[in-house]
Amino acid sequence: MTDLATSSGPRDGTAGKRVADALREAILGGQYPPGARIRQEQIAEEYGASRLPVREALRTLADEGLVTLVANTGAWVSHLSLAECEELYQIRERIEPLLLRYSLPGLDEPTVDRLQQLVDEMEASTDLEAFLRLDRAFHAMSYTGARTLLLGETVLRLWNSTQHYRRVFTGLFRAEGDRTVHHEHQLLVHALRRADADDAERILYGHIRRTRLELARHPELFA
Repeated sequence: MTDLATSSGPRDGTAGKRVADALREAILGGQYPPGARIRQEQIAEEYGASRLPVREALRTLADEGLVTLVANTGAWVSHLSLAECEELYQIRERIEPLLLRYSLPGLDEPTVDRLQQLVDEMEASTDLEAFLRLDRAFHAMSYTGARTLLLGETVLRLWNSTQHYRRVFTGLFRAEGDRTVHHEHQLLVHALRRADADDAERILYGHIRRTRLELARHPELFA
């Protein structure tokens, strides 16, 4: 599947890919909040590119779910209503466990060992952005054993669309000293090491569902 942290980028040149890669990193890193206007002329100046590769980069990011394009108007960082977020999370609850089941037979022991390292690094991390990068890498790696035609790209788009809201959720559970996320990650690695697809699916379903329910408790985040 496509890595959750990367994309193939625009097809017509390195300038467009460079702009897309930089903008993707900035959006996923929280430098642009949901609903923020992205001005083509400003991006072109910032990255030393012409308008054409900037437009191609924005189309790529729109395909990935990170940017919303409005014809003859402009581009904005994608923003979700509470209802949209709940629907996307319910889709994730159902299809990501399936992707994990597809992936499990292709996960070798060194990969599972690396997943354990990522879990341990997340538990030790005190930095929000570092945790989010590790968490994204962990889940992306857990799916690398899958060979799918559509499911991997769909999950990538859903992850991108909900990135900001995962950041909010992470800030909430860290502020409350809640370590349930870490326990779920540990349980998930143990299930993968046992090659127990049923248990892995169940744990991942609950992991995603709990995020959805916690976000629903904070409708003010979607105003």
